[in-house]
Amino acid sequence: MKTLYIVATPIGNLEDITLRALRVLKEVDIIAAEDTRHTRKLLQRYGISKQLTSYFEHNELKKGEWLISQLKLGKDIAVVSDAGTPGISDPGYRLINMAVENYIQVVSIPGPSAIISALSIAGLPTDSFCFEGFIPSKAGERQKLLASLKGVKKTIVFYESSRRLLTTLADINNILGDIDVVVARELTKLHEEIVRGRVSKVLTDLSGRDIKGEITILISPKSVEATEEIPLLDEIIKLHKGLDLPLKEIAKIIAEKRGVPKREVYKEALKLK
Repeated sequence: MKTLYIVATPIGNLEDITLRALRVLKEVDIIAAEDTRHTRKLLQRYGISKQLTSYFEHNELKKGEWLISQLKLGKDIAVVSDAGTPGISDPGYRLINMAVENYIQVVSIPGPSAIISALSIAGLPTDSFCFEGFIPSKAGERQKLLASLKGVKKTIVFYESSRRLLTTLADINNILGDIDVVVARELTKLHEEIVRGRVSKVLTDLSGRDIKGEITILISPKSVEATEEIPLLDEIIKLHKGLDLPLKEIAKIIAEKRGVPKREVYKEALKLK
């Protein structure tokens, strides 16, 4: 058996790749890529010609089994995503688990990561942070997630689509309050942009613009902590105004966040009727 290499690739600027990553990509037998067309551009930039095969969410089981079989035949394989570090918010971790279960060596070739890049320039505490991946696209699920983050005493990081950015910022404002946020857009690319401030200000700054590109949102822990303790009925009223959800659902969200029985919260919520 040979080695499965987890290779980090640039999140934008193609110069952001390590010498070790280039060497490994030149030496392996197969490169498994999230999008072979995207990866081929990187390989052509550095004069690398290797067997490419697709490995993404919808073929991960079948293709994963094939990749494991090739490793057992003695081939070295590198896994790359479209951008950043494989296994972070993409299906790469499933292949890693399959390799571990088959006693195949897995080696990390570290490099770019949008999470770390955003944290490094956000100006927020980095000694402890919470990464939530891609925030849910459905409004109800997104709002429930944000409500569950109230009181989290660490920097919160998540990815969002540019087309939903303003809606998500509005949800943050409604649920968590007018707190400090950082929006990092198109990191390492030509049109990189960092917008910092209270969420209301950030919304004003970005409204009316044709926003494009990859988005990372960061929430300050001090802001979330400062809005944690409010009277129960006030919190119910705030969520009821900000979310399009029935009182029973709002009671469930608050009960889970506060660690109290749902019936107690719902009893208080009935005062609004």
